[in-house]
Amino acid sequence: MKVLKRFFNFYLDASIHVALSVYCLVWLTGYMLDIAIDTNLALFLFFGTIVSYNFVKYGLEAEKYILVANRYHKNIQFFSFVALAFVAYYAFGLNRETWEALIVLSIITGLYAIPVMPNAKNLRSLSGFKIVVVAVVWAGATVILPLLQNEKLASWDVNVETLQRFLIVLALMLPFEIRDLRYDPPELNTIPQRFGITNTKLIGVVLVLAISLLTFLKDNLSILEIVAKIFICITLLLAILNSNKKRSKYYASFWVESLPIIWFVAVWIVDKSF
Repeated sequence: MKVLKRFFNFYLDASIHVALSVYCLVWLTGYMLDIAIDTNLALFLFFGTIVSYNFVKYGLEAEKYILVANRYHKNIQFFSFVALAFVAYYAFGLNRETWEALIVLSIITGLYAIPVMPNAKNLRSLSGFKIVVVAVVWAGATVILPLLQNEKLASWDVNVETLQRFLIVLALMLPFEIRDLRYDPPELNTIPQRFGITNTKLIGVVLVLAISLLTFLKDNLSILEIVAKIFICITLLLAILNSNKKRSKYYASFWVESLPIIWFVAVWIVDKSF
C-alpha cells in the first residue's frame, strides 16, 4: 500500500493528473465543435502541461528546482525534463498559426509565474487574478489551439464554446480556492477570502447556470452536446457545493481535477452508444 500511495502522490505532484485533464479537454473540443483533433497537438499539450505546471509549482526558486536536495523533487525534476524532450519532439508538428497563439499563451503563463510588477511578486499574487489567468490559458489551449491546428476559422459556436470552457475552468478552480483558505496569505484576497465560502459557492452556482444556458445559444447543437453539458454542469455543481476547507487534499487535487477526465469518458461512452 505504501508503494501504491507513493506512486499516486507522484502522479499528482508531478502534474500528470492535471495534464491528463487538459488532454481530455482537447479531445472534448473535437466532440463539441465537430472537428478532428490533431494527436500531435494533444500530446504536445499533455507534456507541455506537465512542464509548465511543475515549473510554476517548483521552479520559481532555484534551490527548489535547479539545486534540488530532496530526492522526491529530484525525481519530479527528472520527469519534467523527460516531458520537455517530448514537448520539443511534438512541437515540430505544429503549424504557424498554432505557434503564434501558443506564444501568447506562454507569455501569459510566464507573467503568471515570473515577477513583473513592483508591488506584486507576479500576476498570480494579484488579488483575484489567479483563477482568471488559469481559465484564460486553459480555454485558449484546449479550444483555440485545436481550432488553429485544424485550420478552421472562428465562428459563433467557437466563441460560445471558448466562453463556456473559460467558465468551466473558473468553476473548477473554486474548490481549490476554498481548500487553500487555510494556507493562502490574506494579501492574496482570493474569492473565498473576499466573499466567504457560502458566497463563493453561490458564485459557483451562477457560473454553472451560465454554462448550461450558453449551450442553447449555439447554432449547431447535437443531443450529445446537450447531454455532455448537462453532465458537466451537474458534476461541477456537486463538486462546488461539497467543498470546504477541511476536505482532504485529494478532494480537489484528484476528484475535482478528475472531472474533465470523467466528462470525456462519459461523452466517449455516450457517443459510442449512438
